[in-house]
Amino acid sequence: MLKDIDAVIFDMDGSLVDSMWIWPEIDIEYLGKFGISLPDGLQGQIEGKSFSETAEFFKERFRIPDSIQQIKDDWNAMAWDKYTHEVPLKEGVDVFLKYCREKGILLGIATSNSRELVQKVAAVHGLADYFSCIMTGCDVAKGKPSPDIYLAVAKELQVEPQRCLVFEDIIPGIQAGKAAGMKVCAVEDAYSLAMKEEKAAMADYYIETFKDIVLA
Repeated sequence: MLKDIDAVIFDMDGSLVDSMWIWPEIDIEYLGKFGISLPDGLQGQIEGKSFSETAEFFKERFRIPDSIQQIKDDWNAMAWDKYTHEVPLKEGVDVFLKYCREKGILLGIATSNSRELVQKVAAVHGLADYFSCIMTGCDVAKGKPSPDIYLAVAKELQVEPQRCLVFEDIIPGIQAGKAAGMKVCAVEDAYSLAMKEEKAAMADYYIETFKDIVLA
């Protein structure tokens, strides 16, 4: 998997940390403040969108009176405690990160989440020193499945896309990595378990945990 790879780029939620379960809970609580019930299929409609794109979608779809910035601030506040105390790293990822650093493989994060929350995750788990580049969907023109964020991270790391390996847990993210011309490893996650076969078919590799990766 790591043959001819100079950089590894992680999606955060569901790939680097086990956090996808948080957001439906936050959506229910947030919309409830406006007397709105969570509609069926909402998560599928916002998968891959950047934090800002998702806020714009909520404002338009649910006619939220608050500003885009206020919506994002509220979400960050609601997620802050959960990311600090309830979100673990994906199994085996700590060993894999250490291995990559020892081998001189550059590491980056390409997340649809907010910069505030990705920095919180990095601080809580002691990851900040591992990653040479952290990019969010708000830093580029289009969120996943567009390749923008992965190409931006590769450019920042000064690595050709074809020499990058991406870890992703959702289909729009896998599509983004492939569209960027990178190798993609799909990561199993309870949130997207129903899409396991489709993810495996679309990606170059599929792992249940990072312990599945043979480190030589």
